[in-house]
Amino acid sequence: MSSYLSDLIKTKVISEEGSFQRPPSSIRDVIQKGGKFEPEKDRYHLYVSYACPWATRTLIVRKLKGLEDFVGVTVVSPRLGQDGWPFANVDDFPGAEKDPLFGSQHIKDLYFRAKPNYEGRFTVPVLWDKKTSTIVNNESSEIIRIFNTAFNDQLPADKAKIDLYPEHLRKDIDEINEWVYDTVNNGVYKSGFATTQRAYEAAVIPLFESLDKLEKILTGKDYLVGNQLTEADVRLFVTIIRFDPVYVGHFKCNIRTIRDGYPAIHLWLRKLYWNNPAFSSTANFEHIKTHYYWSHTHINPHRIVPVGPVPDILPL
Repeated sequence: MSSYLSDLIKTKVISEEGSFQRPPSSIRDVIQKGGKFEPEKDRYHLYVSYACPWATRTLIVRKLKGLEDFVGVTVVSPRLGQDGWPFANVDDFPGAEKDPLFGSQHIKDLYFRAKPNYEGRFTVPVLWDKKTSTIVNNESSEIIRIFNTAFNDQLPADKAKIDLYPEHLRKDIDEINEWVYDTVNNGVYKSGFATTQRAYEAAVIPLFESLDKLEKILTGKDYLVGNQLTEADVRLFVTIIRFDPVYVGHFKCNIRTIRDGYPAIHLWLRKLYWNNPAFSSTANFEHIKTHYYWSHTHINPHRIVPVGPVPDILPL
């Protein structure tokens, strides 16, 4: 059994029935006026992997909101090994970077720097506070909401007015986020990390039922909720952009492909990618494919990375 799979079972991420159960993120502070973490320019740093869909959510929103000068970014290597996510000084993969703050070797070093007795998982994204030298938050769904509003008072008007979680659409956004997260965002992982046939089928069938539902929602529409870009689109995009290059083969999510089986989802995906640099500039297919096929040796023991699909994403 691979060390990766052993760790999943040890931390109860894989149940005795063979089902994948994602544990919640554990560090959940916020950036807000009058709080412990004030919204200040260049106070915070974001550690991410281009490979990780959860981390990529935060990169997309950071760019949509124009926060490049407010929150710095460091990208780790996609090759997740025994010690977790490595920085470039350990694994100089093209596009990986060294930790500019501490010269850390792995993401886990940051967790222990912030909390010496930390016992959780060493995940990305990590939103770091340079002022107090600690982690603010490691939950992507909360970080994107922090980025959506926390710095508005200091942003140009055109960026400040971008609202990915508007009050009048919140009920609909929350509703769609709930089932998309369970059956699609996490559904691909539940399919791919299942260790029994029953657990796999219990995940992959609802996944495609939800894709069928999303196809109906997106038919004739550019966005999931209302008539505007919202966090619901960001959260779905990061899974769909990885679907054909990785999840179809690696995670056995192969009932249909996006490009051949879901014309409305496929058009929605390509419009976001080709028309908005926040989506295209944060989708690094070399990191994405290398991570999954190299890191999950319990699924792909020889670490062979497929050549296709060609191209990674079709033109509009």
